[in-house]
Amino acid sequence: MIYLDHAAATPTDKRVLKATQPYFGEIYGNPSGLHQLSRQAARAILRARQAIADFLACRPEEVIFTSGGTESDNLAILGAARLQRCSSFGQARKYKKGHIITSKIEHPAVLNACRQLEKEGFKVTYLAPSRAGLVSAEAVRGALRPDTVLVTIMMANNEIGTIQPIAKIGQIIAKFRRKTRRATPLFHTDACQAAGYLSLDVQKLGVDLMSFTGAKIYAPKGIGVLYRKTGVELEPLVFGGGQEGNLRSGTENVPGIVGIGAAVQNISPREGERESKLRDLLIEKLLRLPGCRLNGDPHKRLPNNVNVTIAGVEGESAVLYLDRLGVACSTGSACSSKSLDPSHVLEAIGVDKDVAHCSLRLTLGRTISEADILRAAAAVEKVAGKLRQITSLK
Repeated sequence: MIYLDHAAATPTDKRVLKATQPYFGEIYGNPSGLHQLSRQAARAILRARQAIADFLACRPEEVIFTSGGTESDNLAILGAARLQRCSSFGQARKYKKGHIITSKIEHPAVLNACRQLEKEGFKVTYLAPSRAGLVSAEAVRGALRPDTVLVTIMMANNEIGTIQPIAKIGQIIAKFRRKTRRATPLFHTDACQAAGYLSLDVQKLGVDLMSFTGAKIYAPKGIGVLYRKTGVELEPLVFGGGQEGNLRSGTENVPGIVGIGAAVQNISPREGERESKLRDLLIEKLLRLPGCRLNGDPHKRLPNNVNVTIAGVEGESAVLYLDRLGVACSTGSACSSKSLDPSHVLEAIGVDKDVAHCSLRLTLGRTISEADILRAAAAVEKVAGKLRQITSLK
C-alpha cells in the first residue's frame, strides 16, 4: 500500500510507540494520586508538557492537553468567546456577546463552533479567500470592529494545503489592540496540519491560542494540545476534577500525552524539504493529465499536500479504484468524507460544484519514496482513463 493520506492520519512512529508502552502496562497509576505509580505518571506528563512548551517556545503552564484538534479548537473558540476576560492592559473586560472573524475555508471544528456561537447571539464574519486559498491579512484588518472578541484563522488548510499569513495577521491584531487599548480580539489559529512542517513559535506568530493534534504528527490518535497564552481566560467545556488548570477535567490520557511529547521531538525541517521535492514531482506528473488542475497556492503550500481536480473523473470513484491498485488517498477532509456535498473549501475558492466532485487529495509522509510517487502517478493516470471511458459509455 502506498499511503498518501497523511493529512487524515499518520501512523504512530516506532520511537513514539516505544515511549508510550510503559504507560499502558507498567506505569498505570492515575496522575492525580499520591502513591509511586501515580507520581511516575504525573512526572511523565510534566516531561511531555515541557517538550511541547519547548516546541512552541512558550511556558509549560500554557500547554493544555485535550482529546485532539477538534476539542482544542472548540475549547479555544467557545471558551474564549463565552468568557472574554484578559488582563493585558491592567483592567479586565468581560463580553457576553460580541463579534468573531474567521474564514470560509476553516476546518469544520472551527466553522461549526462559530455557527454554535451565532445561535447564542454572537455575530460572525466569514472571510472569503483568494482563488489560491489565501486569506488576506488586509481582509482581517478591514473586518475588525470595536466589539470583535476573537479572530480564528487556520495556519494551513487541511484540504488544499495553502499556508496563511498568520504572523502578519497577528501583527495587525496586536496593533489594533494597542490602538483601541483593548485586550481583545484574541487570536486563535488551528495548526493541526502545520505542526509537522512549519514553525509554531507562538511568540513570533503573535497568537493567543493555538490548536494541534497528535494524529497528524505520528503520535497516537485521541490526543491534542491547546496553547493558551498567560492571562487569557477560557470557559471550560468539561467539568469535573479540575485537571489541566480547571480547563479540561478528567483523568489524563498518559500514554497519549507521552506520545505527543515524544512526537514533537522527532519533527525535522529536513523531512519537509524532502517531501517538498516529492510533492513537486507528483504535481508535475499529475498536471500532464488532460483536464487536471492544481488547487491551492502553488508556492505557499504545505510540503506534503497535493490537491487536484481532474475533469470528468469523479473523486469518490477514483479513491475506490486507487485503493484496489494499492494507493490510499482521499477526496478532501477526512472529517467530512461521508458527506456527498462538494468540498466547502473548493467552493470557497471558486471551483464549480460539479468540478469540486472531481477532486483528489494526496498527502505525503515520512515513508513515501520517489518510486512510490511514480507508481501513484501512474495509478491515477490509469484510473482517470478508466473512469472517463466508463463515463463516455453512459
